[in-house]
Amino acid sequence: MTKAEKTKEFIIAKAAPLFNKKGYAGTSMSDIMKATGLAKGGLYGNFESKDEIAALAFEYSYNLLKEDIGLKIKSKKTGVEKLQTIFQYYKNYTVTPSIEGGCPLMNTAVDADDAYPFLKKKAKLALQEMLGSLQHILKKGIQEGSFRSDLNVKKEAELIFAQIEGGIMMAKVLDDVTVLNRLLESLKYRMETEYMNHS
Repeated sequence: MTKAEKTKEFIIAKAAPLFNKKGYAGTSMSDIMKATGLAKGGLYGNFESKDEIAALAFEYSYNLLKEDIGLKIKSKKTGVEKLQTIFQYYKNYTVTPSIEGGCPLMNTAVDADDAYPFLKKKAKLALQEMLGSLQHILKKGIQEGSFRSDLNVKKEAELIFAQIEGGIMMAKVLDDVTVLNRLLESLKYRMETEYMNHS
């Protein structure tokens, strides 16, 4: 890595938690200057704009989340174990998030909406990737014979993701992690009762 690349990476690593916690509008260039200890010229010497930093900061946070959960899922063999690992991963998530500021995908999706199309585009790709991974796990469960062959993997992946992200949002707003944990328990129960191939 060149010195310039190292500096860029350092700025992104410092800026990522700010954007994840305070959102795009709430994070100023002076916040990033304070976090990095760099002058304005140091930031603009490496990036064209705040937009560029925000986009890369989202990717950085999202990749951290992906790697963290990915490592835990990879170590499991079956589709059932992989799905159980996801439910376990998000337990108490609002109290002890793996990424400072909570789930970067939800934070960015809510923050970006229609106001910042460049961020919405990044969030959309990340969401499609997450849904694709869930579908892959469900298909694996079907191939192994653990899950019912008629399971609608697209629909169930959407339901799982929406319930986890909705649970995170509700638990954060209500300051009550038990809301999230109850929703995760109901997903686990759904898996055990609706998905399993009992034939």
